[in-house]
Amino acid sequence: MGLLSLGTPLDWHESKQHNEHVREHGIAQLINIFAQHSSRDDDRFLWGDEVEYMLVDVDDADHTAKLAIDYDHILDDLNDPTKAGPKAEAANVSFHPEYGRYMLEATPLRPYDGDCVADYVYIEENMEKRREVAESELPKNIVPLTITTFPRMGCPQFTSPPAKPIGPASQSLFLPDEIINRHARFPTLTANIRKRRGHKVAINLPMYPDQHTKLLDDSIPRDRGLFPSDAEPHLGASKPGHVYMDSMGFGMGSSCIQITMQAANIDEARYLYDALAPVTPIMLALSAAAPMFKGYLVNQDVRWNVICGAVDDRTFLERGVDPYPGYHLTGGMDIDPQRHLTKHATNHTINEYGDISNLKTNDGKPIQRIPKSRYGSIDQYLGDGAVTGYFRDDYNDINPPLNRKVLERLQQQSGFDKLLAQHFAHLFIRDPLVVFSERVNQDDTLDNDHFENLQSTNWQTLRFKPPALYPEGTDLTKVPGWRVEFRPMDLQLTDFENAAYSTFIVLLSKAILKFRPNLYLPISKIDTNMDWAHGVDSVIDQKFWFRSLRKWNLRNSDFIGYDLTWFDRYTNKGNDVAGYLNGYSRNGPVKEEASSTDEDGEVDTIVDDYDEVDSDGHEKRYTVAEIFNGTDKFPGLIKLAIKALATEVLPASEQGHCNCAKLEAQVVRIKYYLMLLSYRASGKIPTTAHWLRDHVTHHPDYRHDSKVSQTINYDLIKLAEAVTSYDKTALEPLLGDEITSFLTGGTSA
Repeated sequence: MGLLSLGTPLDWHESKQHNEHVREHGIAQLINIFAQHSSRDDDRFLWGDEVEYMLVDVDDADHTAKLAIDYDHILDDLNDPTKAGPKAEAANVSFHPEYGRYMLEATPLRPYDGDCVADYVYIEENMEKRREVAESELPKNIVPLTITTFPRMGCPQFTSPPAKPIGPASQSLFLPDEIINRHARFPTLTANIRKRRGHKVAINLPMYPDQHTKLLDDSIPRDRGLFPSDAEPHLGASKPGHVYMDSMGFGMGSSCIQITMQAANIDEARYLYDALAPVTPIMLALSAAAPMFKGYLVNQDVRWNVICGAVDDRTFLERGVDPYPGYHLTGGMDIDPQRHLTKHATNHTINEYGDISNLKTNDGKPIQRIPKSRYGSIDQYLGDGAVTGYFRDDYNDINPPLNRKVLERLQQQSGFDKLLAQHFAHLFIRDPLVVFSERVNQDDTLDNDHFENLQSTNWQTLRFKPPALYPEGTDLTKVPGWRVEFRPMDLQLTDFENAAYSTFIVLLSKAILKFRPNLYLPISKIDTNMDWAHGVDSVIDQKFWFRSLRKWNLRNSDFIGYDLTWFDRYTNKGNDVAGYLNGYSRNGPVKEEASSTDEDGEVDTIVDDYDEVDSDGHEKRYTVAEIFNGTDKFPGLIKLAIKALATEVLPASEQGHCNCAKLEAQVVRIKYYLMLLSYRASGKIPTTAHWLRDHVTHHPDYRHDSKVSQTINYDLIKLAEAVTSYDKTALEPLLGDEITSFLTGGTSA
């Protein structure tokens, strides 16, 4: 998680004196990165994943399940060459710290090869090794689970051993500081977000409505007086009918899966970033796995807005809302507290950069209106001009705030066009949250910590990742290049599922770089889709904005045959693949419609009947099933991924028909990966969120009050254990008969 430095982290009131220094030198480091790397080309398509595990103490005698906060020492052991380090290295696994003491982050030690079909299956084996290595260092009652959220986090006695929520870092009414990673960065980050903001974070999720639900969060203490901030929920921080959460840990203590891919060069990375942006809310809905928070069922299915709120360091003034009684508009920003300000946050004029008129911090940086948390969906495209030329300026339609000083500096540098300069100028509106005293002064020609300080604490749905700085003479072909990180997805319970979501994103990325689809739609519609993706069962009940399926600049005829049935024809002898590609579809022969070219010069091959169209006809609303699975008239995302596998990843000698048993097994497993996502998109099998909610509402201990009791929580964790171990009875309601039979040995194809 972010940049971990060794040294002494500064308290906010000390570190804010260095804000402009960090920004200034961070941009100098970025300029040097571009000078060193902007011309590199032909980098291999490598990729990797990050999975976050929760350590859960399961007590079968007492029927309790709690987060284990006293086994974080295994992280040191797993990185110690004299202890468990060699075991992890032998398994090609690397373990990293995360926000919670009960959390482990694990990645492959070496990246996967995007041109090697075996690696698209090996990821699952690598994930299995991570569990095995972690479990070998833990007692049997401590179980590493890939759950997105712990259902009763923030309830009384949810940790093992017990800890009280009385810590000074978070000042939370619900979460003890003992859940926070012991590395100095993490408690400092927690405290500094609160201090900069001037009040605690406030996350409010709508309660899931049931017949006995009380529309009041009765877990909020009424009379605690340990910190002045204890009064905040009663001053307006909590909302009726909502579950109230007040600490960074509720978001950063949840888990997700993230995928990073290396492009051939900076231009391909920019295009890949842009093309994946509209896909982010679709995959958020498709991966939904978080219907419970703080012991409540909530009226949403994902974690995203929780983590956005958990690290929201914006002041009242920056958010454009009036303060609580007795609180200051500018929070803990470095500004003269005697400065006269209107009491109302909305009574200020704002210029084109987002600057509030006549207001600056003591180091001269304008104070701005900032619409989003530093954890959120992306705010602008990078542009694809050197690759396809699809991008139009009006797609960047939300006008995010920019650091004018940074913008003007970058526009004077070679390698930074308008869009790249705006991208980094937007990231650099933020303040650094943790500054280490020993790292204030750096060599901008060799170090990039100041740049990463801000880059890595802008947590967005996608991250455009430049390379690092290296000493002169370094072979740059041997070090990471221009990468894109895909970040929105919730975590799944099994290694099979997490491998499936990862493999799909990488195959889709291969397809994007090969087939060059035009997936652009205005950023404002992506934001709308992100909101819709939070809804209960949005994957089947919601229609999302997406580029009209006749405007992808692809010919439907090029993708006929590349649905899930392709796998059966490829692996079974006697099937006439060529005959299929000449016109067969799942509903019989298809008469390909004549193509035409519209006024924008785009290939237009189909006629669709949707009437939910915006003003220019380029974006419409579709179900996830339509976007993902496509129809006989247009390809969906899954056909792009399958064709990329068939024509770009499979060895040239094996592209006509599979003649190798080992390759056949690999391809069949990928088939089931994609089947999982296809079936969830269509509603044939449930999302993890739907499955979890269903277990709660049908549990004999459930009182139809939207509350998750200790008993329900224990049974859910035991069920998650059973699913993780591929117990057939537990697995079938989640993955369906067909996939369960494959995983448990009932079928091989």
